[in-house]
Amino acid sequence: MEKRANRRRFLTAVVISDKMDKTRVVQVQNVQKHGKYEKQVRDFTRYKAHDEKNAAKAGDVVRIMETRPLSKDKRWVISEIVGSKV
Repeated sequence: MEKRANRRRFLTAVVISDKMDKTRVVQVQNVQKHGKYEKQVRDFTRYKAHDEKNAAKAGDVVRIMETRPLSKDKRWVISEIVGSKV
């Protein structure tokens, strides 16, 4: 049997809320050029990410990894804390 490569996605995000137990709300920023006007357009997407040790605090920059569904909304896990935005 041939070994399959890991196809999980990784994103860099900022922790917006740390009020839930073992769950963090993170925000990912995506910058694209507008098709017609060629202006930089920012798009923000929020995800709920699992944080087993409650280590990430609001304002931290984290790296999240896609995983199996953990609850109704959680599909991401915080893999590491990169730094602080402040």
